[in-house]
Amino acid sequence: MPDKTIAIAADHAGFELKALLRKELEQMGMHVLDLGTDGPQSVDYPDFGRKLAETVASGAASRGVVICGTGIGMSIAVNRVPGVRAALCHDGLSARLARQHNDANVLALGARLIGIETAKDCLREFIGTPFDGGRHAQRVAKLR
Repeated sequence: MPDKTIAIAADHAGFELKALLRKELEQMGMHVLDLGTDGPQSVDYPDFGRKLAETVASGAASRGVVICGTGIGMSIAVNRVPGVRAALCHDGLSARLARQHNDANVLALGARLIGIETAKDCLREFIGTPFDGGRHAQRVAKLR
């Protein structure tokens, strides 16, 4: 992965998992842009999702990770920004295929739905898997 800058953001439900995944990313040698939230107080996920999506779409980060209670709200929020392809993943296989086939550039996770080890597995697959291109490239191009 040429650019090792990864943005990460969460709402209050994903705050604790975000802190763990940030450490995991740093241990992988990534430069992490932590876009909040900075505590467990209730916040509105669209605000943090948009900030992350705009960061990825602008190229300031090559990929992003968003976390909320289910991952659904954040995935909806970030997918509203052109140039962002977020995938809500529940296991390493879905994260790997999201990269290989869909060139997903944002991983969405549900902190209330998956365990820590599963989330770490999703993260490792998402970061370590390249886009296959080929027949998938024309399909991804249609998303633009």
